[in-house]
Amino acid sequence: MTDDAERAATGGLISKGLATGKVGTLSGAIIGISCVAPGYTLTASIGLIVAAVGLKMPAIFIAGFIPMFLTAYAYRELNSESPDCGASFTWSTKAFGPYVGWMCGWGMVMATIIVLSNLAAIAVQFFYLFLARVFDTPSIADLAGNKAVNIVTTLAFLAIATWISGRGITTSERIQFVLVGFQMVVLLAFVITAFVHVANGSAPANLSFSLSWFNPFSGLAIGAFVVGLTGSIFAFWGWDTCLTLGEEAKDPKKTPGRAGLLCVVSILITYLLVAVAVMMYAGVGEDGLGLGNPDNSENVFGALAEPVLGHWAGLLLFLAVLASSAASLQTTFLPAARTMLAMGAYRAFPKKLAEVNPRFLVPTYATVVAGVVTGVFYTVVTLLSERTLLDTIAALGIMICWYYGITAFACVWYFRRELFTSARNVVFKFLFPLLGGLMLAAVFVISIGESMNPDNGSGASIGGIGLVFFMGFGVLLLGAVLMIVMRIRQPDFFLGRTLTRDTPALAGEEDVAAVTRG
Repeated sequence: MTDDAERAATGGLISKGLATGKVGTLSGAIIGISCVAPGYTLTASIGLIVAAVGLKMPAIFIAGFIPMFLTAYAYRELNSESPDCGASFTWSTKAFGPYVGWMCGWGMVMATIIVLSNLAAIAVQFFYLFLARVFDTPSIADLAGNKAVNIVTTLAFLAIATWISGRGITTSERIQFVLVGFQMVVLLAFVITAFVHVANGSAPANLSFSLSWFNPFSGLAIGAFVVGLTGSIFAFWGWDTCLTLGEEAKDPKKTPGRAGLLCVVSILITYLLVAVAVMMYAGVGEDGLGLGNPDNSENVFGALAEPVLGHWAGLLLFLAVLASSAASLQTTFLPAARTMLAMGAYRAFPKKLAEVNPRFLVPTYATVVAGVVTGVFYTVVTLLSERTLLDTIAALGIMICWYYGITAFACVWYFRRELFTSARNVVFKFLFPLLGGLMLAAVFVISIGESMNPDNGSGASIGGIGLVFFMGFGVLLLGAVLMIVMRIRQPDFFLGRTLTRDTPALAGEEDVAAVTRG
């Protein structure tokens, strides 16, 4: 079967050779939760959010959830029409053409690269923390702060995750059920124990619950709100992994969308429980166990595990966060590799990236490329920044708003001829995606301005401009340059020969075979 014949049969969308009928709604949601990694995400983002908004952390989590929830409907509707592992790249190309689609796909791939580096860094921190507690040798924990040891260990973690991701989707799925279940049980135990401490008066802060914590419309400056919201949006990133598995789902048109919605709602509930528990237990002060203490900001659970749970139970929390980051490290390769696979298949990226392993039915080459690029990115950023985690979180917020926002607007434009044909279409294809896209666009623009100030990140800068700007918007500008290079070297995609605007969904194998015979 030739590429041209296959594309002719499918109206532009092609089967990539991935395993089919493997992912159900629950398993898809589990993989999405694993990619979000609530254990790792909370320990990395709580400090950033509290530093910006204090006791308004629950309100900021809700504010971050709203555009994610609204945009999830855009993903659901687009996937129902065209299930494709390229997801945002494919849909934005169909809606807006090859140039917008390419930049959207680039943003998605680079967001994944950034978060993979962040995940690896958290995994390394908790790996050495866990060993230090097990062997009762505090000096072991200091190894994570040694740049040479940190980089070498991180590269080892990335290599292991790359290998597992290349073993097939069912291997990934089985591992995730165990790791996600473990971290969620331990987080729930942590929350309950923190509330018990508050109830019996043994919590350091012992704050009383207040509904005002959930109100984002009072007591917040716009700058603080945006910085906090960027951290919150980062905290929800990863649920769209469910949608990149569309071609591997049991019901490609329905399962991914349902899994995505189940994932974001589950994550919101988890975040609100943990946020309220840690605030009531530790407070938001800058001393001791306070969440505003700079010494705790990059690793909140590292500071609170033993005080809340005790020595041995605290080890379980360390292990849960290590499992969370390790699990997410593995699943986060899925959307990166599948987006590169789709871009290679449609000749937006080098065609070598479209290769699928005939034994495991996964894009092994694209997975290895993602691992190598992540390793290089992490090494460079770690050498430039003293607080790598803070800068990568801030940069990731910019990238997320970019490609999620484009996808939300793509839904409105793609379905423009049917938006007002029914009440359902008005809500789910027009109103929800439009509001989600506008929110994300506003945060994107403001975040770009904030990122130029080194004080809004770790303080690291290049030429007086914050490192976060170069990691976020600068990477998008690099993408624009590479897009021009690809336009010159491989013009077919940009001339609409491989993926066209408003093309129909995948045809059946019989149709492809018929065209081939013809």
